[in-house]
Amino acid sequence: MKINRIITNIYDSNTFVIEKDDEVLIVDAGAELEKVKSFTLNKKVVGILLTHGHYDHSAYCNEYAEEFSCPIFAHEKASDTMKNKNAFYGDNGQKMEDFSRFQFTQQDCFLQIGGFNVQCITAEGHSPCCVCYKIDNILFAGDVLFENGIGRTDLVGSNKKSMLSTLIKLDAINFDIVYSGHGEQSTFLPQKKNIAIFKRFLAR
Repeated sequence: MKINRIITNIYDSNTFVIEKDDEVLIVDAGAELEKVKSFTLNKKVVGILLTHGHYDHSAYCNEYAEEFSCPIFAHEKASDTMKNKNAFYGDNGQKMEDFSRFQFTQQDCFLQIGGFNVQCITAEGHSPCCVCYKIDNILFAGDVLFENGIGRTDLVGSNKKSMLSTLIKLDAINFDIVYSGHGEQSTFLPQKKNIAIFKRFLAR
């Protein structure tokens, strides 16, 4: 499995293009379509995973879905976030209106998307629709976990208690690498220390 990282022009968020054999799975959709297409030549895009519904992670998801004729997977609460311009956090008051290509998940679940086995981990706190995705012992954490921090909990729909519950849940999960929605990747032991620090902080 090969993971390509694209740093986007929208708040430097990350879009990941994951290659496995002749298939591609995309995590988040803040990068322009042409940048994504450069990693998909002669490969079949089987799906798009949204870690949450904020603009910097989902802006181009419908463009991807139309171009590649594939579904978009997101938590069922993502539509509420994306339809609300105040919660969507677009640059110019945008909001999402077309959810025809979305397949919504509810609670923790497993998805088989082409040849990819995907564990979906509901991770509320930064946003009510946050999901972390575990693929081959790699965790795509969106804005829940960063290299040295966690996602903001002062935004529309954010909740500190929910973030604490999410950190407790993630602390019980094994992984090798965390790919975050912004910034660099992190590995198991440093990320466990990061989680422990913010569990203590949020529990005060």
